Amino acid sequence: MLTGAIPLAGVQGRIDHFGVDTKGRLFVSALGNNTEEVLDLSAGRAVRSLSVPRPQGVVYAPASNELFVGSDEGKLYIYNGDSLELITALDFGDDVDNLRYDADKKQVYVAYGDEEAGAIAVVDAVANKRLDAEYKLGVHPESFRLEVSGPNIYVNLPDLKQVAVINRSTHKVTRWPLTLESNFPMALNEADHRLFVVTHAPARLVVFDTSTGHQVAALPCVQNSDDVFFDSARKRIYVPGGEGSIDVFQQQDADHFAHIASIPSAVGARTGGYFGKGKKGFEVLYVAVPARADHGAEVLIYTVQD
Repeated sequence: MLTGAIPLAGVQGRIDHFGVDTKGRLFVSALGNNTEEVLDLSAGRAVRSLSVPRPQGVVYAPASNELFVGSDEGKLYIYNGDSLELITALDFGDDVDNLRYDADKKQVYVAYGDEEAGAIAVVDAVANKRLDAEYKLGVHPESFRLEVSGPNIYVNLPDLKQVAVINRSTHKVTRWPLTLESNFPMALNEADHRLFVVTHAPARLVVFDTSTGHQVAALPCVQNSDDVFFDSARKRIYVPGGEGSIDVFQQQDADHFAHIASIPSAVGARTGGYFGKGKKGFEVLYVAVPARADHGAEVLIYTVQD
């Protein structure tokens, strides 16, 4: 249910990924505006705008109280979590995209690079140093997910129509082929061994069994999505799409899924953030709407209903 909106005054162009910290702030990568927007969720307003060249992935590391922002121009910017002052920047050469945080090891995983240089790198989130560990993929990696209880990293490789599975213990890379094209967003239900991948051509929610690598389902979904989220409490999948709606799917069992709702959003609203229960006890899905001719950019707030 749509319950609010936060204006992003002056923000123009494409909006990419979201992050959240433990202080009640939401971070929105305004890629086309060359800014990282900082929103105070309690106040319901934007409070700061950081100048970042073409920001993409963003993640907060609680152990070091630092914010990590990836740039399409190839750098990883690291900020103090209180002052949001820049601490340092690590140069990866090209296209630092999706970021993920490993809380146990206090590490940030970084998807970067194009063509032969495409890889997943690892950064020590306390020392702010790039580690020797790196997983070469030979093509640009899009969305990826880390297992918490296992060694695997699942990575979308749309240029190859593949999902790569990286074993962090052995460094072995297994590749699962896709017959569908443009697999960008990804979510993981680790408990049930199910991986969710959204494709654009055609628009489908594809479900893989991570135990076998076999595809178990492919359901029509909203077009032009760049994020997908798994709600572990309700066993639901949320797919925001630039076509102008959020598709909601219900997991009935490990192999069966049903489309249960299409919730109106806005044309171009293809990225967002879902972070589970917030400080006020509500579970909220945030969806980014780029500026249009008749309306400024904003973040729509949807309260999750049982």
